[in-house]
Amino acid sequence: MEGKILNFNVGVLGHVDSGKTSLAKALSTVASTACFDKNPQSRERGITIDLGFSSFVVDLPDHLIISGCNKLQYTLVDCPGHASLIRTIIGGAQIIDAMMLVVDITKGMQTQTAECLVIGEILCDHLLVVLNKLDLIPPEKQKATIEKMTKRIHLTLQHTKFANAKVIPVAAKPGGPDSPIVDSIGVTDLIEAMKAFSYIPKRNSNGPFLFAVDHCFSIRGQGTIMTGTVLQGSVAVNDNVEIPSLKVVKKVKSMQMFRQPVEKASQGDRVGVCVTQFDPKQLERGLVGSPSLIQTAFAVVAKVSKISYYKLPIETKAKFHVTLGHETVMAKVTFFGTEEKLDDNDTFIYDHTYKHQHELIDLKKVDSIESDYKPACQFALLEFERAAQILPNSILIGSKLDMDVHTNMCRLAFQGKVVEVFTEKNYHEVQLEKIKVYKNKSKEGVVERLVNDSEVIVKNLLKKDTNVQLFMGLKVKFSTGEDGVIDGTFGLSGKLKVRVSNGLLDTTKVLLQKNTGKKKGKAAPDSQSDSENSVPIKVILNFKKYVFSNDKKFIQS
Repeated sequence: MEGKILNFNVGVLGHVDSGKTSLAKALSTVASTACFDKNPQSRERGITIDLGFSSFVVDLPDHLIISGCNKLQYTLVDCPGHASLIRTIIGGAQIIDAMMLVVDITKGMQTQTAECLVIGEILCDHLLVVLNKLDLIPPEKQKATIEKMTKRIHLTLQHTKFANAKVIPVAAKPGGPDSPIVDSIGVTDLIEAMKAFSYIPKRNSNGPFLFAVDHCFSIRGQGTIMTGTVLQGSVAVNDNVEIPSLKVVKKVKSMQMFRQPVEKASQGDRVGVCVTQFDPKQLERGLVGSPSLIQTAFAVVAKVSKISYYKLPIETKAKFHVTLGHETVMAKVTFFGTEEKLDDNDTFIYDHTYKHQHELIDLKKVDSIESDYKPACQFALLEFERAAQILPNSILIGSKLDMDVHTNMCRLAFQGKVVEVFTEKNYHEVQLEKIKVYKNKSKEGVVERLVNDSEVIVKNLLKKDTNVQLFMGLKVKFSTGEDGVIDGTFGLSGKLKVRVSNGLLDTTKVLLQKNTGKKKGKAAPDSQSDSENSVPIKVILNFKKYVFSNDKKFIQS
């Protein structure tokens, strides 16, 4: 491993039993500490339940010479494919430069494969599809099966950003995992395809340091080792780093990259960091970073969009599993939006007024919605059931992981990016009230009787036990066209006095006198025309209620 090496992180995703771990083993020469089904439960069940990491080094392809490196190192992130462990995949997908989707050639695209594809679309721009287990197809049928399955996969990918993804057939472990050592088939072609689709990832060593830890262990006399991937910034020996979940700051004593000691690690690097001793059991996985960078959040506001593959309604007040980096927490959602196209920045605009939404709308289908309201931007308030360690502007995914694991429906509901973090426990009083989210409200009553030319008594507009003071001075509209203002209460039964700004129309007065006269028994019993004209005069109150406001004031345009 002489000379300068360019590191490229490839996420290996796919359905359970598609052969991802066997493929990673076939590709790899050097395994790191978190590698290949280290978890005892994983070995028993024969499936990966943590992120496994391994690497192999190849000669640098010509189109990457401008990087100034002379070798290309692939770090393979072997993500679990088991249905109930999708939260682990999301944690892994956030640290990859490209994705390798492994498909069992005998089964094709399955529900979990599609979910991996959804995650890939959200978090990654580069995809290579691997058709594994080619050895299970009789030799005479292999060519036709490869062509048929490649066609199907391209059909599935045609409406995604991966429409032109290359499909490579392989047999990573001919004969299955328990078979004797046999040379794999097609892996050399796969490595060449990987070299061709590799690029120089954008790395930025500036800014605060952030590190995704996937494994932690101690070495007596040296300290505690955290292995993981640098998500942003850089770290050097003797730097201080914070472990926010433990609320401690530790000093970096030494570092290694795939068994080679290094003084510094930058964004995208896979590294083992040795810090002063702490109990490794307290941090199996999580985020570590520059002091004060990672925040403890009780709630967040995120700019969100619906994942089209999710077929159920996504309603306000529902609960979803929300995954941000390596954290998955249960959260209650409240959706709101605006018809204005806001600047696509990473901060929330408090000065803007937003409309409350009963559910999240699929903006790809917004033109087919039969509604006057068609949002251009949608947001979600996510209130966590427990505090979460997160980074500002984190990508997040909301899912229904409590669905039946064998369901044939995508469980990933929405995706988004954090634009505001609420770090106070009492965020409802301190931060949330500043967000102006309104609901349109409408109430309707009827005029009971005329007091004089500019005042009437209205009933059924408010309930008997309503705090009328909140409604004093609000404008109302009569079904006959006049405008009025709520002036006060009348009696104890919830009736209101309404002042008519410019006086009642003569036709309204006549109608009211007829209605009043009919009630007193003055109208002739056989007078059909009077009966037809005695239509109640409606009084409509329209107002906006700010849902996060603590003073419960109502606003009218």
